[in-house]
Amino acid sequence: MAKNNIVLYEPEIPQNSGNIMRTCAGTDTKLHFIKPLGFKLEDAHLHRSAVNYFDNVDFEVYENWEDFKSKNHGKMYFLTRYGMKTPHELKLNNHDETYYFVIGKESTGVPKEILREHLDDCIRIPTNDKIRSLNISNVAAVVIFEALRQQDYNDLSRYEPETLKGKDWLLK
Repeated sequence: MAKNNIVLYEPEIPQNSGNIMRTCAGTDTKLHFIKPLGFKLEDAHLHRSAVNYFDNVDFEVYENWEDFKSKNHGKMYFLTRYGMKTPHELKLNNHDETYYFVIGKESTGVPKEILREHLDDCIRIPTNDKIRSLNISNVAAVVIFEALRQQDYNDLSRYEPETLKGKDWLLK
């Protein structure tokens, strides 16, 4: 089974990171934080956005980009408004691959120096010219669910789990 990862490069807003944490918890996606962070991991806003799923998130924190790169190996894609490919053009269904989707900080994105080293792996989610970019929590959800779609959703539940309300809840 392919392993999916979201990498937040110097995230600034705890609510965005909390929303991404919730998505990661629900999709078995590992989350990576690259410092400096614009908040503390104990931040109430972060925990409120992650709801009560914070403890279900597999995440790791790195001192900087070099620290992250030295500890992680696989196929990296960089989400940027300057990308020349869209997520649906990617081939994300190699079950032996580890995929990393790198999302930059809210104010400036991933640094140009890093993007230049990975031009063929820069991805854009199409939008019109009325906005600069989407919120990073939306970007994370779009790219993870595209990867999961191509991977036939791995082992995720296709129906409401019986441990919650169950598949037949609407019929009752």
